[in-house]
Order: sequence, then structure tokens, then C-alpha cells
Amino acid sequence: MTPLPAFFDDLDASLAHLWRLLEDGPALRRNAFHMPALATVDEAGAPQVRTIVLREADSGAGSLRFHCDRRSRKAAEIAASGRAALHGYDSVSKVQIRVSGTAVLHTDDALADAAWAGSLAMSLVCYGVAPEPGAELASGDAYSLPETDASIAAGRPNFCAVVVNATRLEFLFLDRRGHRRAAWTRDGDGWAGTWLAP
Repeated sequence: MTPLPAFFDDLDASLAHLWRLLEDGPALRRNAFHMPALATVDEAGAPQVRTIVLREADSGAGSLRFHCDRRSRKAAEIAASGRAALHGYDSVSKVQIRVSGTAVLHTDDALADAAWAGSLAMSLVCYGVAPEPGAELASGDAYSLPETDASIAAGRPNFCAVVVNATRLEFLFLDRRGHRRAAWTRDGDGWAGTWLAP
């Protein structure tokens, strides 16, 4: 029988494991936390969920970063509410992570410039798509992507980095010997945690 993980009955170790998984997400493309689901609320109050690529997780700052097109609905929803939630589940380790918090769009600042400069050209192509993301098309191929370095660079005004500053974290570990669920809320620079019924 597989031994129980060190975090099984330890809140601090569970929090450290949660952040380790999130911080590994951007670098490990096959990691379940590389592409979490992002939840926002639209102008009618309806929930909206889509998959994003996690670009950075910073346990010290309690933040997560991803990129999006500032013309997209998700950018408009984040700008309007200033809130977002992320969810990931790893079926191998049987760990679910939920993060919610404030969200800020960075469009024309040093953070956005550094994120743009650090992105691969194949990722930057997406910000030059015409018409804008979500526009209705007459056919599935009725859009264009930039093909030259200059046209890719022309997509920079459409690019933004989104930073979610976590205010609540949830961790669920599933095991037939007993599940463990915990939550933490931001408490100044630290986290106040508690066990929850799974």
C-alpha cells in the first residue's frame, strides 16, 4: 500500500504542496496545473469558464499570472469585476486546487512589456488575429493570423498579462483511506487555514 503523503494531516505542509504544484505548472507542460480553468462572471451575472495557460505562480506574493487578448470577453469581465477564480485537478495525484482573488489586467506597463518579451513567437501570433476573439464568422476559416515579424509585433496593443492575487485557496486530496480538504484565506502577508469536510 502506498504510504500517505507528508501533507496528509499537516495544514502547513498541505499549503506548501499546493504552492509547489502551482509553481511547477508553468514549467511542466504535462502538469495538470499548467492549464487550469479560469472562471469569471459576465455582464449579465452568468458564470463563464475557460482554460488558460498558467505563466507564473508566486507563493511569496500569493499570485498567479496568465496572458490574454485585451479584446476578449474574459479581459472585459475581469476589468469589470476585478475578480477571478482558477481551478485545476490532477487525476494522477488526485489533488484539486481552487484559487480565487482579485484580478488586474496589465496592458501598457513594465509587467506587460516583460511578459510580451518573454513569450514565444508562436504564442504572440494569437494577439494579431483578426477579427477579435469571439467575433462571429461566416465560416470557420474566416479569420487571419499575422505571418511576418512586423505583423506579429503589431499585435502588442492587444496583449495583456493578468495577475490574480489570491485571497482564498482550497486544496482537496482524494484517498480511499480518507480525503483531506483544507482552505486558507489571506491574513495580511500570510494565510489562515482550516480543515474542511471533504
